Amino acid sequence: MNIPKSKNPRIVIIGGGFAGVSLVKMLANKSVQVVLLDKRNYHTFQPLLYQVSSSGLEPDSIAYPLRKIIKSQPNTFFRLAEVRSIDGISKKIVTDIGELSFDYLVIATGTKTNYFGNKAIEINSMPMKTVPQALNIRSLILQNFEKAAIANSKEEREAYLNFVIVGGGPTGVELAGAIAELKNHILPKDYHDLNSSDMQIHLLEGGPKLLPPMSEHASKKSLKFLNTLGVVVHCNTFVKDYDGLKVSTNTNLILETETLIWAAGVTGNPIQGLENVLIEKANRYRVNNYNQVEGYDAIFALGDIALMKTEAYPNGHPQVAQPAIQQGKLLGKNLMSLIAGKPMKKFEYKDKGSMATIGRNKAVVDLKAYKFSGFFAWFVWMFVHLMSLVGFRNKIVVLFNWTYNYINFDKAARLIIRPFKKLN
Repeated sequence: MNIPKSKNPRIVIIGGGFAGVSLVKMLANKSVQVVLLDKRNYHTFQPLLYQVSSSGLEPDSIAYPLRKIIKSQPNTFFRLAEVRSIDGISKKIVTDIGELSFDYLVIATGTKTNYFGNKAIEINSMPMKTVPQALNIRSLILQNFEKAAIANSKEEREAYLNFVIVGGGPTGVELAGAIAELKNHILPKDYHDLNSSDMQIHLLEGGPKLLPPMSEHASKKSLKFLNTLGVVVHCNTFVKDYDGLKVSTNTNLILETETLIWAAGVTGNPIQGLENVLIEKANRYRVNNYNQVEGYDAIFALGDIALMKTEAYPNGHPQVAQPAIQQGKLLGKNLMSLIAGKPMKKFEYKDKGSMATIGRNKAVVDLKAYKFSGFFAWFVWMFVHLMSLVGFRNKIVVLFNWTYNYINFDKAARLIIRPFKKLN
């Protein structure tokens, strides 16, 4: 890998997501050698992926080069690599570009889409966990509009214009609202020969309410907002099968669609090795209050891949950005304490609240003391996400796009750059 030898301890970080980047920043210019590994050369701001898939933003607005993050850190090295296995005994990792030893290892590999063992859905549905997947969804939506314009029958046209989103969490709710805005504002202007009333958006949620992790207030308001936008919501509804055209459910509901977007859940994204400390159902590593992987003093796990049981969070912390960021910041301090022979500090999650947006002027926010919705919640959502983006340029570009979209009722990124082809 051409990593130079150093008299300082080597800390290897696998994953350039929220947790990995947070840790890298904390270790800047410290007396350690840091090696960051990722199979992509950029950090993705995943909370805004749905805006890429619905033509609201270009991908470079929410992605930031990892090398740019570490450019002023001479003690930090980046390698574009996929880690294949971990040897915890000999303190070594194996990647597709070679092997590397470590003094301390931090696993921050996040999650991957969970299909719950349903192979038909895995093959035929559209996931949205990465930038390429979001671009696939964008291309497919726009291609379906074009195919609907030349369809020979009403049934064929409706199949292209029907969109089914599975999963009523923040991702599914936000994406449903964004696609509804395409229907209400873009379709009538760009496709004069199509009737926007032929387009239907169905949101399927397996539980009894939308936004399960959030309050009852947020759930009811989000349902009201989606209904206002014309989204048909089906709660207590599980997808049994999808063959690429027909969706069948546990309620005997049959929906014909060319587009099924799967946002129904995630599972941990572990690396081969250390299987003995994986919590099988969640695919997450068991860690103690210092984020140390159980049984290993020098191996740590952060964010979505780590499961830290506490009294307040018996099933682990929520798999969202804030726990990952906070764990990364604390681990940076703890690693320096560990190297110096000083005691480490236990992690305590500070819940800053939850929020979701459901389109123009519509959002819900849950804070400890307050729960609110509507325009002010939407403004708060925008401000928080804007400030959380990595890089000044990205903040400016996203702010400009949002302002333009708001004034013109438009989504400027309606480009089929890379046509998507279904496997079947």
